[in-house]
Amino acid sequence: MVPYRATLDVPHELVEHDFWLSYARRCECGTRWRRLGCFHQALLALVHLRKNETLPQLAGGFGISTATAWRYVDETLEVLASWAPSLHEALVGLGEEDFVIVDGTLIHKPYYSQKHREHGMNVQVIARPDGTPLWFSHATPGRTHDLNTARAHGIVQAGLTRQILVLADRAYQGAGATFRTPYYHHSEQPEQYQQFNGDHARLRVPGERAFAQLKTWRLLRRARCSTHRIDTAIQAVLTLSTSAYSG
Repeated sequence: MVPYRATLDVPHELVEHDFWLSYARRCECGTRWRRLGCFHQALLALVHLRKNETLPQLAGGFGISTATAWRYVDETLEVLASWAPSLHEALVGLGEEDFVIVDGTLIHKPYYSQKHREHGMNVQVIARPDGTPLWFSHATPGRTHDLNTARAHGIVQAGLTRQILVLADRAYQGAGATFRTPYYHHSEQPEQYQQFNGDHARLRVPGERAFAQLKTWRLLRRARCSTHRIDTAIQAVLTLSTSAYSG
């Protein structure tokens, strides 16, 4: 392979954040020397997530073996995933006057989704009203209905327990008192229902920003790895996303 120089479209602060987490893990494990320093190991993992380059490509670009690239990426993703907030932690600070946006998005994997007419895995996304991502769920088979997935991940119960207003699409109808979904469109629909649907759609639009944030990491557009590794990657991206907005 022939290495070449390239740019990564992430803030330098994000690489530094990953660097310090990797550095802390090395200190914890007592690691003395490695082929790559913490900064380049962090950069290696971010390139893998952002560009979805194969491990042989990464190994060639960073001048290491494929096995070493695998080990570095795996270790860094595990470190990042361990810092991902839980659903409870993500909702801390939100009260009855606040609301969140919830929706499911599809990650391409070998599970068939009847809704999307393609193979994939369902990931539930919770966002603030301005579109800032709060929480990403673990991936479930794409054929799983959004409402069932939200219940399985505890999103419905969390909304009821904390009395947080949740804006969602019609797939979540029947989720509970704290969920607000649009009315079905009918030709003789009352004007107030049409107004509600319009306001509901306007408030949910910023949520697309959080869904887009997840998909900017190309590994999650068309994953070639195992289901467990996808879950780790999603939680790693959650850590990076929340740190990017908090920083």
